Amino acid sequence: MNIYTQRLDQSTLSAEQQAIIDRQKQAENFLYLDFDTRQRSRFKAETQHHQTIGVDLPRTETIKNSSVLADHQGNLIQIMAANQALIEVTADNGFDLMKSAYHLGNRHVPLMITPKALYFEPDHVLEAMLHQLGLHTQAVQAPFEPETGAYKGDLGGHSHGHNRDHNHAQENSDNHQHNHSDAHSHHEHTHD
Repeated sequence: MNIYTQRLDQSTLSAEQQAIIDRQKQAENFLYLDFDTRQRSRFKAETQHHQTIGVDLPRTETIKNSSVLADHQGNLIQIMAANQALIEVTADNGFDLMKSAYHLGNRHVPLMITPKALYFEPDHVLEAMLHQLGLHTQAVQAPFEPETGAYKGDLGGHSHGHNRDHNHAQENSDNHQHNHSDAHSHHEHTHD
């Protein structure tokens, strides 16, 4: 099994490396990964041609659609964002769509923004909130490439996400209390 340990910048690929990627595209031999997997630095996966590979990258940022990974022998594989279940948000006007982006962003929801719609991973509570605001939602299947935000990548090495299955008391070694009655947070940290 090949273990891919290096992320390559597509703009610096040699002509030979680009030819390898082009041949893989023609043969449709690449790796489709959903957003959750692309956030991890270590995992096993299967290419379109059923070859099992391992990925063991330094913890940096989410693997983007069309990223190229290399192993120690110089083998390359291109990563493609897989179609996955998403909620599409549309509005009757641009102002309402911006308002929905504000409310979702205020809840630290990974959000893909397009000119006519917003997309996020399914969450019935968020959908209900958007309906109350007069927005339209529908379930779709599409690649998910959310905005990276001001800090680019994985939010400066820490998480702002408010996953439903977490406990701040276990996350914080300084043992101060985090009471969250609304969608806000108290995070003390610095950004590199």
